[in-house]
Amino acid sequence: MGNWKDTYRSKLMSLEEAAKIVKSGDRVFLSANAATPHAMLRALAARKDELEDVELVHMLLIGDHPLGRPEMAGHFRHNTFFAGKGERDAIAEGRGDYIPMSLHEIPKLFYEKRMPIDVAIIQTSPPDEHGWMSYGIEALITPAALTIAKKIIVQVNKQMPRVLGNVFVHVDKVDAIVEVDEPLPTYKTNEITEVERKIGENVASLVEDGATLQLGIGGIPDAILHALVDKKDLGIHSEMVSDSVIDLIEAGIITNARKNIHRGKVVISFLMGTQRLYDYVHDNPLFEVLPVEYTNDPFVIAQNDKVVAVNSAIEVDLTGQVSSDSIGTRIYSGFGGQLDFIRGAARSKGGKPVIAIPSTTKNGKFSKIVPFLKQGAGVVTTRADVHYVVTEYGVAELFGKNLRERAKALIEIAHPDFREELERAAKERKLL
Repeated sequence: MGNWKDTYRSKLMSLEEAAKIVKSGDRVFLSANAATPHAMLRALAARKDELEDVELVHMLLIGDHPLGRPEMAGHFRHNTFFAGKGERDAIAEGRGDYIPMSLHEIPKLFYEKRMPIDVAIIQTSPPDEHGWMSYGIEALITPAALTIAKKIIVQVNKQMPRVLGNVFVHVDKVDAIVEVDEPLPTYKTNEITEVERKIGENVASLVEDGATLQLGIGGIPDAILHALVDKKDLGIHSEMVSDSVIDLIEAGIITNARKNIHRGKVVISFLMGTQRLYDYVHDNPLFEVLPVEYTNDPFVIAQNDKVVAVNSAIEVDLTGQVSSDSIGTRIYSGFGGQLDFIRGAARSKGGKPVIAIPSTTKNGKFSKIVPFLKQGAGVVTTRADVHYVVTEYGVAELFGKNLRERAKALIEIAHPDFREELERAAKERKLL
């Protein structure tokens, strides 16, 4: 780590030059979410006809990208832990693959060299005065992948915030650097609906002063945060956060003052939101971004008291089985950290694992509480792990309940239009 500026200049190259580091048959790791290295993905796509059988390993890729398109078959193949819009069709059509794993366990594949990486392509902030580049708004599985990658390509983006935590790589440790200046993908939730508002109020009724929260992104997490304005000394230990936490931090509601570990800190593994969030976390010591094998480890999560973990689902059956990664056989997303936090909250003193869903699909045509999961649907959270299911119609506490009691409680929080149908189905199954 001598004169890092000279080292930086010696490794600087064009996107086209960096893309040539990838060879046919390589396994390539990509940083993901709002740290998706779009410029490098475009440069790889331009080399399509020169490459065959390149495997792309990653979490959720945000935004439009070209590598999952049908014409890329045979050249690039996604092998993803969390399917997004760009990979769903490829997986459904047999042009891509999905790996079902709880998020905190994924780094083991790298540390134990079960999944060797030929090239890692990540996006970072510009180097600081010591030559350290921040992964910025995403750590997740990137630190683990870099420990075994044979080659590391860094896309340095002037618009990537310098976020603090275990999220730095030094100029000396990388093989190629490309510079870009392009906006990061942003995510802004729509205005909170009446259904989401009611769900938020119902979940908020489970949150005590001093609780530590895990929330995702979207209308329901936003509605929950809006409903917490009368709470005190809340903390955050979460896989991710979005813009809504800023208002509660500034209002003095989120203080992290009663956490047992990382007291005073918002602990996360990645961020997703608007430019307001990215500006807010830049060089902000309140935020500590850490690798997912730590943030999502159920034993780490459980060290805080009163952990309220809130996750969503595609559907929940009358016995409490939760399907979250697929619609029938069609892979829609991934395991993510749902089970990590469900189990971590369950082990926390006073903890409450919550599945929060609207009672119906958006068009109101289908109930999300169902007699049976769709054929081929994957169970992400087992019925033994479910404690609370919340809809706009109330809270069903399932922990320690038998199948008959579960069916009754879930029917009570289902949409009224579907309760009779669900009761009939429950009676046919001898649940009622």
